[in-house]
Amino acid sequence: MKEYKEERELTKSNILGNILFPSSEIQKRISELGKQITNDYKGKDVLMVSVLRGGVIFLSDLVKNIDLLLSIDFMSISTYGINGDSSGVVRITKDLDESIEGKDVIIVEDIIDTGLTISYLLRNLKSRYPNSISICTLLDRDIRRISAVDIRYVGFKIGEKYIVGYGLDYKQKFRNLESIYELNIDTVKKDIESLKNNSNFK
Repeated sequence: MKEYKEERELTKSNILGNILFPSSEIQKRISELGKQITNDYKGKDVLMVSVLRGGVIFLSDLVKNIDLLLSIDFMSISTYGINGDSSGVVRITKDLDESIEGKDVIIVEDIIDTGLTISYLLRNLKSRYPNSISICTLLDRDIRRISAVDIRYVGFKIGEKYIVGYGLDYKQKFRNLESIYELNIDTVKKDIESLKNNSNFK
């Protein structure tokens, strides 16, 4: 048992770098976003749409800070890269369970990078006649933006760092970390190309 624990902690320490956003800072910012959304959407029929999987933890904490009657739904999207580029074909793998016609939709994302995936999602949802659509993202990496996106609510802006935790994963692990960490580039550099095509770069 002791050996297993030591091995697990060693693996974790080799992968994780510095804490970029501690849990206390994340929760403080989410509280601020929740109050802002509450004020902006009073009297509206609000539907929060989370993009699986990374956005779920953010959504869960965000809605607890919104003092409105609202609904929640989920979508899942796959991006097929072309020659290792994340600008490939986007396909919906799980669609919404309810109609958004006439509703005020807020898309909740963990991170927005190139803007290509969210632009596709916006075009798709706008064709379903919602009353309005806005975007709320925990992290905005606008330095790599390819497709212009109007993001109404932003938690934090980040640069070219590879990150993990609070919904963001490394090989589908570490989503459950309460803080957001930098990834140790020396450990994960062999996976950088694949990371560019997952939730860290979208």
